[in-house]
Amino acid sequence: MRITDLMIEPVMILDLKSITKEAVIDELIASLNKSGRINDAAAFKQAILAREAQSSTGIGEGIAMPHAKTSAVNEPTIVFGKSSPGVEYESLDEQPAHFFFMIAVPEGESNLHLQALKQLSRMLLDADFLGRLREVKTPAEVTALFNAAQADSEGASGKQAEAARQSDSSVGGSASGMADVIVGNPDSDQFVVAVTACPTGIAHTFMAEDALKKKAKELGINIRVETNGSEGVGNELTAAEIARASGVIIAADKNVEMARFDGKPVLQRKVSDGIRKPEELIRKAVTGDAPIYRHEGGAASGGSDAGGKVSVGGKIYKDLMNGISHMLPFVVGGGILIAISFLFEQYGGGGENNPIFKLLMSIGGGDGAFHFLIPILAGFIAMSIGDRPALMPGVVAGYMASTSGAGFLGGLAAGFLAGYIVIGLRKLFKGLPKSIDGLKPILIYPVLGLLAVGLIMYYIIDPVFGGLNTWITGVLENLGTGNAVLLGLILGGMMSIDMGGPFNKAAYTFAIGIFTSTGDGAWMAAVMAGGMVPPLAIALATTFFKNKFDEQERKSGITNYVLGLSFITEGAIPFAAADPLRVLTSCIIGSAAAGGLTQLWAINVPAPHGGIFVAALANHALLFLLTVVIGSVISALILGFWKKTLAERAEIAAKKAA
Repeated sequence: MRITDLMIEPVMILDLKSITKEAVIDELIASLNKSGRINDAAAFKQAILAREAQSSTGIGEGIAMPHAKTSAVNEPTIVFGKSSPGVEYESLDEQPAHFFFMIAVPEGESNLHLQALKQLSRMLLDADFLGRLREVKTPAEVTALFNAAQADSEGASGKQAEAARQSDSSVGGSASGMADVIVGNPDSDQFVVAVTACPTGIAHTFMAEDALKKKAKELGINIRVETNGSEGVGNELTAAEIARASGVIIAADKNVEMARFDGKPVLQRKVSDGIRKPEELIRKAVTGDAPIYRHEGGAASGGSDAGGKVSVGGKIYKDLMNGISHMLPFVVGGGILIAISFLFEQYGGGGENNPIFKLLMSIGGGDGAFHFLIPILAGFIAMSIGDRPALMPGVVAGYMASTSGAGFLGGLAAGFLAGYIVIGLRKLFKGLPKSIDGLKPILIYPVLGLLAVGLIMYYIIDPVFGGLNTWITGVLENLGTGNAVLLGLILGGMMSIDMGGPFNKAAYTFAIGIFTSTGDGAWMAAVMAGGMVPPLAIALATTFFKNKFDEQERKSGITNYVLGLSFITEGAIPFAAADPLRVLTSCIIGSAAAGGLTQLWAINVPAPHGGIFVAALANHALLFLLTVVIGSVISALILGFWKKTLAERAEIAAKKAA
């Protein structure tokens, strides 16, 4: 596949009008949407902004490559845009971006397009090519330039492959296969290995790979680069290569498998450093100027050795989210089936003896999906900390918590306990002979880990957290109306603070904990109402305050009606990213009002997910819907009156540009 099969002329914009990062993204998305290459502009923008939140896709040298892989894309496409004055885009070299390549890839797409994307990434590292790109005036000239460059690249690759086939040997490999992936100086003994990876594995992964290879060749140092792209692992490093390497470079913004590098000097950096600082990384790796890596957990991501260390709070949050993300499918799947079962109980006749009620409850309820909530939560928290050996002790500890009355809080403690006990066992048995290393993960860690975790759970965690859980339940059951409303205000507001982030998840986790321990859905009503408000408020504001939003935003607003009714708070994220002060403030106020009203009116929702689709199950269904409407209207009015009109925003932008 050629680059120009993806970078088609009808979607190119050679005179971008936007002067801000957000506006550029909107302008490029509008071109995609107009051409029919995407089916949901709002969802695609949400995916783009989610990638930007992980790290800016402005790579320096005047280039930005926003990208996303999502079901909102119909056909793989690259939108090329050019801005003569340039746009501030949080680039690595802090220079304005002039060239924009927005990459849209469908979920589940075959990987044929990745070769074209690799070629694009490598072309953009060529200063001469960028110079010629600056001079193009028409889409046809852009197409001709990329076709010519790709033809030259393919010709050069063919010559290199032929030379490799004719060569009798190469460093670390032969003409039969390894010469095409090791670059450098065949006469040198200097050898390093590297792994590159970015969250989507579309562009930056291969740009870092090429930058490292190119610089290694200039320095006369041999290098082998493994890529963790969207098609999986490419050029996977062998144990022999890792053993022979002087050092290891991890240029990654996502987790990569680290156990194989135990005992080696390892530089862990962001993928952007692989693109912009290849010489520094290679020189440090080849001299062993890097921390010796000791494998005490699972996969690790880049950035830990150079000012990018994860804080204690960040590490705890990452481990907690690993557990919650694996638990949520059980919550949603089981919760929806429970909700449907209640409908049959109430309206299908027979009450609790209704056969469909019994069937669905057995699948989704305490004997089915909900039976696994706490064990899965604990198991995957433990696995995030201590890798695979911690999974089994974590699951068992979680099960002990769920059956002993320690509940959700006990399950959280169980996960962290199991993970760190396995970490401790790794350190304790680190000095054992290498000959019995194979016994550690299949015998020593499982048996001793399970025993240690089980004893602590049985004698300490279960009794302590069982009592704590009972106390919390009693406090909540005896809250006066005023205190209940206050807690409802807090939980509802938290759902809008970061719309899917730590505060949102903390509120939802609290409600799930009470729900799974006691079956009380009062707090679930507060968080569900609070979570439904932001997208619905955005939808209402874009409908009734049209002069405050552009066409793209109004179209996205319509989508938010569906997202809000479905209890998908994240639909409001693109609007919050564009105007955080106004959007977040208005949504927090409305969500807090909705959450507080659910407690004032003693509303109980006996399902952990579903939004309007489970509203009928609430003890006061109409009142629950009224809380959502009131909260949404409050937020929409605040945002609508507070936000500046399009004309006012354009005037301000013009003054800034002048």
